[in-house]
Amino acid sequence: MTEIYIAPTNTRGGMFRSLKYFNAKLFFLGLLLSNIGSWIQLTATSFLLYRLTGNATDLGINVALQFLPMLLLGAWAGAVSDRHNRRTMTIVTQSLLAAQALTIGVLDLTGHINLPTVYVLSGLLGIVGAIDNPARRGLVTELVPPVDMSNAMSLNTAVMTGSRIFGPALAAVLVGPLGTGWLFIANGVSFAAMLLGLFGLRRNEMHTPPPRPAGGTPVRDALRYVRNNERLLVLFIAFTVVSTFAFNYSVVLPKLADDSWGNPRAFGWILAVTSVGSLLGSLFTARMHRVTTGWVMGNIWILGISNIAMAWSPNLWWAYMCAVPLGFGGAAMIAGANSITQEEAPPDMRGRLLALTAVAFLGSTPIGGPITGWIADHVSASWSLGYGGIIATGSGLFMFVWMKRSVA
Repeated sequence: MTEIYIAPTNTRGGMFRSLKYFNAKLFFLGLLLSNIGSWIQLTATSFLLYRLTGNATDLGINVALQFLPMLLLGAWAGAVSDRHNRRTMTIVTQSLLAAQALTIGVLDLTGHINLPTVYVLSGLLGIVGAIDNPARRGLVTELVPPVDMSNAMSLNTAVMTGSRIFGPALAAVLVGPLGTGWLFIANGVSFAAMLLGLFGLRRNEMHTPPPRPAGGTPVRDALRYVRNNERLLVLFIAFTVVSTFAFNYSVVLPKLADDSWGNPRAFGWILAVTSVGSLLGSLFTARMHRVTTGWVMGNIWILGISNIAMAWSPNLWWAYMCAVPLGFGGAAMIAGANSITQEEAPPDMRGRLLALTAVAFLGSTPIGGPITGWIADHVSASWSLGYGGIIATGSGLFMFVWMKRSVA
């Protein structure tokens, strides 16, 4: 039976209202624990590569390999998630992600790790992640009734970004005594929390839309839908540009922390402080029943200005102060874009549109990551962060001009 969404008359509500549903509570708890492990691995990978080569360009290439599959396969994976059971798909992909983490951990601990091996495993991680992303995020929309879907999507962003508070900080503390190998193993074990949550979902309480019929041109249908919806089109253009150039923190921050602030391990702490702001940005967005384009535009400006300020921070304490609004603006932009996309999407197209936002956010990294790494190595670490902030600020201006024109 097709669900009909009736928009509520008020625009705000309880920040955590989705957690009154059993499935949402169980899913988000598992996601939180698992993603702390994932951020530990992401941070450990940057430590490992910087230890092996010391070049930001190599970090950029690794990030490109990890996210290139999202660019190539993301839209197709979204079509698959609209056609098949998202819970089953997510169980399979989460199991494969756990296996990848355990493999790189064992290779690191036994001394068999090297740059080509990291590249290969990052590519495999990217392939599985490209399939996992639309299935897992689409599953979030099935955990609550449609009236609370926007809140659930924002809480999903809050959990994803909130876990970054603890993951990088734990990695920064533990990498010294344990080494990167055991950090990879810890991430592999953390997937057990996510898998237990997925197996424990009450299927009779899920709000699963009818699957997309077989055949047709599902990806082109989604692209046409975005092209013909002016609100979504402008949002996707700005979102893609900002995501490409203003979110390459894992590429630039290790070198910026080393060159500008004299402490390469401060990278993990900067990410953790940024995540405090990210959590706040996600939760503020979660309070809204309907997110506006103006909210996304304003937070793009906050992100851009904070990026520029951090790039030329004179010391580490100033960088910490810039990190909070940097995280707030980035997470509020992501949560807002996801919410608007789902509000505008027909139920049988949610997976594909979520996949397109993932392609815009993660799939653009193979372009922005190497460019950012090259700027860090050949121009300066400050400019490798600051140029993204300048581009983000310009993207916010683009949205402002469109909003003024559409009102007129």
